[in-house]
Amino acid sequence: MTETSRLTLDLDALASNHAVLKAAAANASHGGAEIAPAVKADAYGLGADLVAGRLWDEGARGFYVARLSEGLVLRQALGDRAATIYLLDGVTPGSAPAIEAAGLTPVLNSLPQIEAWNSHARGRTLDAALHIDTGMNRLGLRPEEAVVLTGAMDRLKFLNITLVISHLACASEPDHPLNARQLARFTEAAALFPNARRSLANSGGIFLGADYRFDQCRPGISLYGGGPRDVADDRIKAVATLEAPILQARVVPRGESIGYGAAFTARDTTRVAILAVGYADGVPRAAHPRGAVWFDGARRQMLGRVSMDLIAVDITDCDAARPGAMMQIIGPDLPVDDAAAAAGTTAYELLTRIAPRARRVIKGG
Repeated sequence: MTETSRLTLDLDALASNHAVLKAAAANASHGGAEIAPAVKADAYGLGADLVAGRLWDEGARGFYVARLSEGLVLRQALGDRAATIYLLDGVTPGSAPAIEAAGLTPVLNSLPQIEAWNSHARGRTLDAALHIDTGMNRLGLRPEEAVVLTGAMDRLKFLNITLVISHLACASEPDHPLNARQLARFTEAAALFPNARRSLANSGGIFLGADYRFDQCRPGISLYGGGPRDVADDRIKAVATLEAPILQARVVPRGESIGYGAAFTARDTTRVAILAVGYADGVPRAAHPRGAVWFDGARRQMLGRVSMDLIAVDITDCDAARPGAMMQIIGPDLPVDDAAAAAGTTAYELLTRIAPRARRVIKGG
């Protein structure tokens, strides 16, 4: 009997999601946009080496990471495959030599970063992407700074700006007015760099319409099983299936409580399964009281607070629930968006929280 949680990664489902996103981007007004997957945070916790390798086989040639350390690991994992790896953090102090040595393309987010990369490139020409902030107010040049930059092109003397990007703040909400404002700002700012390709859409942005797709789309969550609207989507398959075994089945009498803080009290005699999974495995403590698992054809309610290593589940009238049986925490029957919503979080956070102690199984590798 297994005594640990199990994370199954379905690389065929990943490929299917890539195909769905690629098809959605293919009807862009100018003939179709490149799909450049976001594989930052170790491909949302699922393994950037496995994910990028399979997506390369599916035709992806550009990938996005956040940290320099992620870019170095990905470059090594991809070996001699000539992928373009974009570094979203840009050029941080002292990082320029390592960025160049690994053949990474920095996404320049500020005038000081532009100066640092241009200074490092002096006498040569180095590729870079340019990030323009159109309303997120995180990283990126403000549009007025981009205008100033075009009036002082010596700052880009040794740089080849291959791509201009921005990032949508509300792409999962199609009717949010910020989407249209960001599109207008990006269109105007990107026109300052007519020789560069353009990229705006994330997973949700791909489905906002052809105007948002430009030359390149950068999906993340919908590659990994999350819907582009932060709810389950029938077009998107589950890539990650997290399961845990029943350690013990027990009967809790009416009036007795379960778990820390006595947060749940049985109203009737209740049969309970204790599973070998908890917040140390990535199940949010906040899953109480709305969280559920999937077993034997139905959702089964979590009872009481999530512990570090254990959760309790209602198995009243479920004869199949015996020690050793595996219950699904997220997966094809319990979409990651649903599980995340029950815990008051997002699919992004839920996937990246899955801990290394979950035994990993690869399908379609």
